[in-house]
Amino acid sequence: MVLTDLSYSALKAYQRQHRDHFPENLSLRVHRALSWLSKAEQARANKDTDTEFIYYWISFNAAYANEFGEIDRVGERELFEAFLSKIADLDTSEKLYQLIWQQFSGSIRLLMDNKFVYQPFWDYHRGRISEEEWQQRFMASKVALNVALASKNVPVAMAQIFTRLYTLRNQIIHGGATYNSQVNREQLKDACNLLNKLIPLIIALMMSAPDQLWGEGCYPVVS
Repeated sequence: MVLTDLSYSALKAYQRQHRDHFPENLSLRVHRALSWLSKAEQARANKDTDTEFIYYWISFNAAYANEFGEIDRVGERELFEAFLSKIADLDTSEKLYQLIWQQFSGSIRLLMDNKFVYQPFWDYHRGRISEEEWQQRFMASKVALNVALASKNVPVAMAQIFTRLYTLRNQIIHGGATYNSQVNREQLKDACNLLNKLIPLIIALMMSAPDQLWGEGCYPVVS
Protein backbone atom coordinates (compact mmCIF):
# COMPACT_ATOMS: atom_id res chain seq x y z
CA MET A 1 0.00 0.00 0.00
CA VAL A 2 1.48 3.34 -1.05
CA LEU A 3 -0.20 6.09 0.95
CA THR A 4 1.95 8.94 2.18
CA ASP A 5 -0.92 11.38 2.75
CA LEU A 6 -2.92 10.18 5.75
CA SER A 7 -5.44 12.99 5.83
CA TYR A 8 -9.12 12.11 5.87
CA SER A 9 -9.55 13.22 2.25
CA ALA A 10 -6.69 11.02 1.03
CA LEU A 11 -7.85 8.01 3.03
CA LYS A 12 -11.43 8.47 1.86
CA ALA A 13 -10.29 8.67 -1.76
CA TYR A 14 -8.35 5.41 -1.32
CA GLN A 15 -11.35 3.77 0.35
CA ARG A 16 -13.67 4.76 -2.50
CA GLN A 17 -11.20 3.40 -5.03
CA HIS A 18 -10.75 0.02 -3.32
CA ARG A 19 -13.90 -0.62 -1.26
CA ASP A 20 -15.42 -2.95 -3.85
CA HIS A 21 -12.62 -5.38 -2.99
CA PHE A 22 -13.09 -5.09 0.78
CA PRO A 23 -15.05 -7.76 2.67
CA GLU A 24 -18.25 -6.42 4.20
CA ASN A 25 -16.94 -6.30 7.77
CA LEU A 26 -13.82 -4.34 6.86
CA SER A 27 -15.81 -2.03 4.62
CA LEU A 28 -18.20 -1.20 7.47
CA ARG A 29 -15.41 -0.62 9.98
CA VAL A 30 -13.40 1.63 7.67
CA HIS A 31 -16.46 3.59 6.52
CA ARG A 32 -17.47 4.33 10.10
CA ALA A 33 -13.93 5.03 11.32
CA LEU A 34 -13.34 7.50 8.48
CA SER A 35 -16.61 9.32 9.21
CA TRP A 36 -15.48 10.02 12.79
CA LEU A 37 -11.94 10.83 11.68
CA SER A 38 -13.43 13.55 9.50
CA LYS A 39 -15.25 15.01 12.51
CA ALA A 40 -12.04 14.86 14.57
CA GLU A 41 -10.18 16.82 11.90
CA GLN A 42 -12.95 19.44 11.89
CA ALA A 43 -12.80 19.75 15.69
CA ARG A 44 -9.02 20.08 15.46
CA ALA A 45 -9.36 22.91 12.97
CA ASN A 46 -11.80 24.60 15.37
CA LYS A 47 -9.41 24.04 18.31
CA ASP A 48 -12.12 22.11 20.20
CA THR A 49 -9.76 19.70 21.93
CA ASP A 50 -12.30 17.82 24.05
CA THR A 51 -14.49 17.07 21.04
CA GLU A 52 -11.46 16.23 18.92
CA PHE A 53 -10.34 13.60 21.43
CA ILE A 54 -13.81 12.08 21.68
CA TYR A 55 -14.13 11.81 17.89
CA TYR A 56 -10.68 10.20 17.58
CA TRP A 57 -11.66 7.63 20.20
CA ILE A 58 -14.97 6.86 18.46
CA SER A 59 -13.04 6.44 15.21
CA PHE A 60 -10.72 3.99 16.98
CA ASN A 61 -13.71 2.17 18.47
CA ALA A 62 -15.32 1.87 15.05
CA ALA A 63 -12.13 0.30 13.75
CA TYR A 64 -11.57 -2.35 16.42
CA ALA A 65 -14.73 -3.11 18.41
CA ASN A 66 -16.78 -6.26 18.03
CA GLU A 67 -20.25 -6.97 19.36
CA PHE A 68 -20.63 -5.77 22.94
CA GLY A 69 -21.25 -9.27 24.26
CA GLU A 70 -17.65 -10.11 23.44
CA ILE A 71 -16.44 -6.87 24.99
CA ASP A 72 -18.27 -7.76 28.19
CA ARG A 73 -16.54 -11.12 28.36
CA VAL A 74 -13.03 -10.14 27.41
CA GLY A 75 -12.79 -6.58 28.63
CA GLU A 76 -12.38 -3.54 26.42
CA ARG A 77 -8.71 -2.94 27.14
CA GLU A 78 -7.77 -6.52 26.36
CA LEU A 79 -9.78 -6.31 23.14
CA PHE A 80 -8.17 -3.19 21.78
CA GLU A 81 -4.69 -4.31 22.88
CA ALA A 82 -5.21 -7.50 20.84
CA PHE A 83 -6.33 -5.35 17.93
CA LEU A 84 -3.25 -3.12 18.21
CA SER A 85 -1.03 -6.20 18.26
CA LYS A 86 -2.68 -7.40 15.05
CA ILE A 87 -2.19 -3.99 13.44
CA ALA A 88 1.47 -4.03 14.46
CA ASP A 89 1.93 -7.46 12.86
CA LEU A 90 0.56 -6.07 9.58
CA ASP A 91 2.93 -3.13 9.67
CA THR A 92 5.82 -4.68 7.77
CA SER A 93 7.19 -1.24 6.84
CA GLU A 94 7.48 -0.31 10.54
CA LYS A 95 5.43 2.86 10.10
CA LEU A 96 3.97 2.50 13.59
CA TYR A 97 7.42 2.20 15.12
CA GLN A 98 8.62 5.23 13.17
CA LEU A 99 5.62 7.21 14.36
CA ILE A 100 6.13 6.22 18.00
CA TRP A 101 9.84 6.99 17.79
CA GLN A 102 9.20 10.38 16.17
CA GLN A 103 6.57 11.27 18.76
CA PHE A 104 8.52 9.89 21.72
CA SER A 105 10.31 13.13 22.59
CA GLY A 106 7.03 15.06 22.31
CA SER A 107 3.46 14.00 22.99
CA ILE A 108 4.23 10.43 24.08
CA ARG A 109 6.86 11.39 26.63
CA LEU A 110 4.61 14.09 28.03
CA LEU A 111 1.72 11.64 28.35
CA MET A 112 3.92 9.03 30.00
CA ASP A 113 5.22 11.63 32.47
CA ASN A 114 1.74 12.89 33.34
CA LYS A 115 0.50 11.27 36.55
CA PHE A 116 -3.04 12.55 35.97
CA VAL A 117 -3.58 10.08 33.12
CA TYR A 118 -2.14 7.15 35.05
CA GLN A 119 -4.92 5.15 36.73
CA PRO A 120 -2.89 3.86 39.74
CA PHE A 121 -2.33 7.50 40.76
CA TRP A 122 -6.09 7.83 41.18
CA ASP A 123 -6.26 4.41 42.86
CA TYR A 124 -3.82 5.76 45.44
CA HIS A 125 -5.99 8.83 46.03
CA ARG A 126 -8.98 6.56 46.60
CA GLY A 127 -7.02 4.59 49.18
CA ARG A 128 -6.83 1.42 47.10
CA ILE A 129 -3.04 1.26 46.90
CA SER A 130 -0.14 2.94 48.68
CA GLU A 131 1.75 5.98 47.44
CA GLU A 132 4.87 3.86 47.08
CA GLU A 133 3.04 1.30 44.94
CA TRP A 134 1.62 3.78 42.45
CA GLN A 135 4.98 5.52 42.12
CA GLN A 136 6.79 2.23 41.56
CA ARG A 137 4.26 1.18 38.92
CA PHE A 138 4.48 4.61 37.31
CA MET A 139 8.25 4.32 36.91
CA ALA A 140 8.00 0.69 35.78
CA SER A 141 5.56 1.64 33.01
CA LYS A 142 7.97 4.22 31.63
CA VAL A 143 10.84 1.74 31.78
CA ALA A 144 8.69 -0.83 29.95
CA LEU A 145 8.04 1.67 27.16
CA ASN A 146 11.75 2.45 26.85
CA VAL A 147 12.62 -1.25 26.69
CA ALA A 148 9.89 -1.85 24.11
CA LEU A 149 11.16 0.99 21.94
CA ALA A 150 14.75 -0.23 22.20
CA SER A 151 13.70 -3.71 21.04
CA LYS A 152 11.14 -2.43 18.49
CA ASN A 153 8.38 -4.24 20.35
CA VAL A 154 5.53 -2.15 19.00
CA PRO A 155 2.62 -4.06 20.64
CA VAL A 156 4.10 -3.56 24.12
CA ALA A 157 4.90 0.08 23.40
CA MET A 158 1.37 0.68 22.12
CA ALA A 159 -0.12 -1.05 25.17
CA GLN A 160 1.82 1.27 27.50
CA ILE A 161 0.78 4.38 25.58
CA PHE A 162 -2.87 3.36 25.35
CA THR A 163 -2.95 2.74 29.09
CA ARG A 164 -2.60 6.51 29.48
CA LEU A 165 -5.03 7.29 26.67
CA TYR A 166 -7.62 4.92 28.12
CA THR A 167 -7.51 6.66 31.50
CA LEU A 168 -8.01 10.00 29.75
CA ARG A 169 -10.85 8.46 27.76
CA ASN A 170 -12.54 7.31 30.97
CA GLN A 171 -12.19 10.76 32.53
CA ILE A 172 -13.89 12.41 29.55
CA ILE A 173 -16.53 9.83 28.63
CA HIS A 174 -17.66 9.12 32.20
CA GLY A 175 -18.01 12.78 33.11
CA GLY A 176 -14.86 12.93 35.23
CA ALA A 177 -13.77 16.19 33.61
CA THR A 178 -15.24 19.59 32.79
CA TYR A 179 -15.62 20.65 29.17
CA ASN A 180 -12.80 22.97 28.12
CA SER A 181 -11.26 22.75 31.59
CA GLN A 182 -7.80 24.23 32.02
CA VAL A 183 -6.98 21.40 34.43
CA ASN A 184 -6.61 18.76 31.69
CA ARG A 185 -5.67 20.92 28.66
CA GLU A 186 -2.09 19.72 28.38
CA GLN A 187 -2.81 15.99 28.51
CA LEU A 188 -5.68 16.38 26.04
CA LYS A 189 -3.51 18.33 23.61
CA ASP A 190 -0.74 15.73 23.87
CA ALA A 191 -3.23 12.90 23.32
CA CYS A 192 -4.80 14.59 20.30
CA ASN A 193 -1.39 15.33 18.77
CA LEU A 194 -0.63 11.62 18.96
CA LEU A 195 -4.04 10.36 17.83
CA ASN A 196 -4.01 12.78 14.91
CA LYS A 197 -1.14 10.73 13.50
CA LEU A 198 -1.99 7.30 14.90
CA ILE A 199 -5.67 6.83 14.00
CA PRO A 200 -5.22 7.57 10.26
CA LEU A 201 -2.27 5.17 10.15
CA ILE A 202 -4.33 2.41 11.79
CA ILE A 203 -7.11 2.89 9.24
CA ALA A 204 -4.59 2.85 6.39
CA LEU A 205 -3.05 -0.40 7.66
CA MET A 206 -6.49 -1.99 7.90
CA MET A 207 -7.26 -1.08 4.30
CA SER A 208 -3.93 -2.56 3.26
CA ALA A 209 -4.98 -5.98 4.58
CA PRO A 210 -8.47 -6.79 3.27
CA ASP A 211 -7.70 -10.51 3.47
CA GLN A 212 -7.49 -10.44 7.28
CA LEU A 213 -10.35 -11.58 9.50
CA TRP A 214 -11.60 -8.40 11.15
CA GLY A 215 -14.76 -9.81 12.70
CA GLU A 216 -18.26 -8.40 12.68
CA GLY A 217 -18.48 -4.82 13.85
CA CYS A 218 -20.81 -3.45 16.50
CA TYR A 219 -24.40 -3.08 15.37
CA PRO A 220 -23.97 -4.15 11.74
CA VAL A 221 -26.37 -2.72 9.21
CA VAL A 222 -29.41 -5.00 8.92
CA SER A 223 -32.71 -4.70 7.12
